[in-house]
Amino acid sequence: MLSLSTPTFSTPGASRFVMPTTHNYMQFHYPLPYGAILQEAGVQFVVYSRSATAMRVLLYRRVTDREPYRVVEFNPSNDRWGDIWSVFVPGLKAGQLYHFQADGPFAPEEGYRFDPRARLIDPYARALAGEFMPATDGIVRPPRCVVVDDMFDWQGDRHLRRPFSETVIYEMHVKGFTKASSSGAKSAGTYEGVIEKIPYLKSLGVTAVELMPVHEFPILDPFGAKPERQNYWGYDSIAFFSPHRGYMQGDKPGDQVRQFKEMVRALHAAGMEVILDVVFNHTAEGNHMGPTLSFKGLQNNVYYMLNEDGTYKNYSGCGNTVNGNHPICREMIFHCLRYWVYNYHIDGFRFDLASILSRDRNGELMPNTPIVEIIAEDPMLADTKIIAEAWDAAGAYQVGSFAKSRWAEWNGHYRDDIRRYWRGDAGMTGRFATRLSGSSDLYQHSGRDPYHSINFVTSHDGYTLNDLVSYEQKHNQDNLENNCDGDNNNYSANYGVEGPTRRKTIVDLRMRQAKNLMVSLLLSHGTPMIASGDEVLRTQRGNNNAYCQDNSMSWFDWKLVERNEEMLRFCQAVIAFRKSQPTVRRETFLTGHPHKPGDLADVSWYSPDGLPMDWSRASQSFVCVFGTTGLETPAAKYVMLLLHPGHATQKFVIPTDLRKLPWKTFIDTSAETPRDIYPNADGPPLAAKGELQLIHHTLQCYVA
Repeated sequence: MLSLSTPTFSTPGASRFVMPTTHNYMQFHYPLPYGAILQEAGVQFVVYSRSATAMRVLLYRRVTDREPYRVVEFNPSNDRWGDIWSVFVPGLKAGQLYHFQADGPFAPEEGYRFDPRARLIDPYARALAGEFMPATDGIVRPPRCVVVDDMFDWQGDRHLRRPFSETVIYEMHVKGFTKASSSGAKSAGTYEGVIEKIPYLKSLGVTAVELMPVHEFPILDPFGAKPERQNYWGYDSIAFFSPHRGYMQGDKPGDQVRQFKEMVRALHAAGMEVILDVVFNHTAEGNHMGPTLSFKGLQNNVYYMLNEDGTYKNYSGCGNTVNGNHPICREMIFHCLRYWVYNYHIDGFRFDLASILSRDRNGELMPNTPIVEIIAEDPMLADTKIIAEAWDAAGAYQVGSFAKSRWAEWNGHYRDDIRRYWRGDAGMTGRFATRLSGSSDLYQHSGRDPYHSINFVTSHDGYTLNDLVSYEQKHNQDNLENNCDGDNNNYSANYGVEGPTRRKTIVDLRMRQAKNLMVSLLLSHGTPMIASGDEVLRTQRGNNNAYCQDNSMSWFDWKLVERNEEMLRFCQAVIAFRKSQPTVRRETFLTGHPHKPGDLADVSWYSPDGLPMDWSRASQSFVCVFGTTGLETPAAKYVMLLLHPGHATQKFVIPTDLRKLPWKTFIDTSAETPRDIYPNADGPPLAAKGELQLIHHTLQCYVA
């Protein structure tokens, strides 16, 4: 075939990096050095492979074409520069469909899996189009790559740069947020559908949305072995630079790029940051039984961690492990993060199973690996939030020790300790107090601050808030894995009946517990994250691992907005209070001492009898007072929490020195709406005698 090459090669496009200008179209444009690079006269195709003996670009006219209309061969003499293959094809434009194809050795025991018939997704593809085609001839035909023009009119949009200490994160699934018919969205289940629901997000008060994976992933098993179980969550990436085509409106190849950018621009205009959940720990190619879709067919022994016999190390629990600390993989991740920050204006990233990034090229855990340090120190990422899920599927658990400097972490200890405390487990009082005050035991020693703790009670992975207080056992039968999947240690309770009930005493107790958990989350020091739908008590009917449930079990039921209006109103008020009160979101750790003579301490702890807290005693109930000392703002108020997870009524006596403050009721989770919360913290004053009776499983909050 005809080989068309450029006279010289120098990572095409790298010299064309455009810094911000007054021309909105060009803001933050970060051209990539690999992939399909659009130029005025055609497209430059650039791909890495050290061991390939031949390379081809397959060009398609339509997403339904099984065979290419043209094959362009790379000339090894003119089109190869070291391990980089680069060829220029004139006349091609944005929207062109393509695959790569590579010849090379097939020796799995040595780490090579080249297949000259395989159609390969470009690791740097900016978009994919179409679906997997049936492999009737033994050839897996994955979605086509799309040549993309990255230009977009951002209309002056910039990153919001909101501090962690002022952030409230809302974890959501793009499709599931609006897919239900009850959403009323014109573009249900899409990026545009999210735009339609921005008024709701604003009314809730969250400041950032954390999107479950939007990097391209196969919706169904590429081999079609399990058509009844869809890959709903998306934790199975096949193209890290591509927005998922399944969330776009229409079917124009590559149009998901525009639609995704429009969603980000609209969220920013509404004051909300966009954080992506990224999965750099494994890919959809699976283990030795999985298909060859991209990385396997280009340089398997570089992109994946392999055992000595050529089989795959599996620290992800998903069949393979990306070799994140190999220089080639580090470079790809580095370019990917920059690309999403500068071409999509993304504000931050949550790294799924991030402990895998702490493993060296042999799979051994080591501190501050190159990729972890690069992400933290890269100047182009300096305005972004970086969040680690600091564990993996092979036993690593690094919460509190994942890294230093900028890295925040999903605080799994917070989730478990808050759940166990309110369930009434013994010995949890001290742990709960530590979580409430910012988890200094985990983060202070490494020089980090309270906001580096991403506090959460629920997430996509596990029970919803409603189910946490309604089920004691997981109910995952619909996943068709004999209820063997999902975590068995949920620290949940059903309070007498498994699942739904009309018994008022149980319904009231569950509502009280849901509010107790939500208040604890939103008034803790650290950065709170709410799982989508918890504010209206969404249920998954006891399923704690709904990864394959692309149906009403997982979708946001918008009927709940009215049905559970009480809970929504409650959450809105607590979020608004948190945002207004630096007292509950300090940027430095509490000391237990006043910042100057005459002030109350920044935090004080008391037992129910009004005496200073004796942490050696087994009392589950206590009083916490957050003071204003050291906060140079007249908006700061004193906040007093009375916490009682016990099973009987508990008497509380407020210390004499605290009674002098003009306490007003803010929250009483045992009261019926609307007396459960006073949004302006102007409820009834504290009783003059300072004596209170709290029924079982109750939280009260007073403000002065």
